Amino acid sequence: MKLLRIGPAGAETPAALVGDDSYIDLSDVVTDFDERFFGSGGIERIRPIVEERARRGEAHPIGGIRVGAPIARPHQILCIGLNYSDHAAETGQAVPDEPILFTKSPNTLIGPNDDVRIPRGSTKPDWEVELGIVIGKRTSYLDSVDDAREAIAGFVTVNDVSERAFQLERNGQWAKGKSAETFNPAGPWLVTPDETDDVTGLGMWLDVNGVRRQTGSTSTMIFDPYFIVHYLSQFLVLEPGDLINTGTPPGVGMGFTPPIWLQPGDVMELGIDSLGSQRQHVLAPR
Repeated sequence: MKLLRIGPAGAETPAALVGDDSYIDLSDVVTDFDERFFGSGGIERIRPIVEERARRGEAHPIGGIRVGAPIARPHQILCIGLNYSDHAAETGQAVPDEPILFTKSPNTLIGPNDDVRIPRGSTKPDWEVELGIVIGKRTSYLDSVDDAREAIAGFVTVNDVSERAFQLERNGQWAKGKSAETFNPAGPWLVTPDETDDVTGLGMWLDVNGVRRQTGSTSTMIFDPYFIVHYLSQFLVLEPGDLINTGTPPGVGMGFTPPIWLQPGDVMELGIDSLGSQRQHVLAPR
């Protein structure tokens, strides 16, 4: 299934995608795609409902309806840095022996086509197309990498927007360069694992103002999604609905000579095979 949330920001309702541009309303059976939903086996519970309503022709056109992030605000957004060897090379950093972990404020989460706002004092705002993992059940101390498959609710397209000066020049943790408002567009939908043949072989791309900047594949990840979930479970408890951003391929702004930074008025478009695409306008600071 492909799950989405539609409607005004802060008042989204749960739905399931049918075809390319229609949805089944699930607001009468599901409050939201949140911790309670994922942790109680909600995906399997709604599957027959979606199938039956689709058979009865109860799909509605999405049309001009806003699409929000496909999950409610999670407990945590966890991020893996330098997870593509070619991206590590373009930033001049060594390939890590273990996943580099940092956090991103959960209130950065926005819809796939919502505006991205440059923060005050920013001089080096950047883009990053990434594969996102959504956790499906409370998870800790997994015994094996294979066990991680049962802990995953689905996958999403994510733009891990970053402010490099805050991240790399202001000391301390990377979170300062990752947690400005609007810095985590996600969606357009959550794709359950049965909908993707091989999540470790998905093409990825990102354009800025119609110019291709990133081209890559999840096949070049250093640590694949299942390893990442198993690894993180050894250090912390993953809650249902948590989001994990898994790193970006080469082509980020800081990797160019000279670097290319986002400017007010820019348009970012990005996508991952099978997981859908996004489009964001970049706004000036408040």
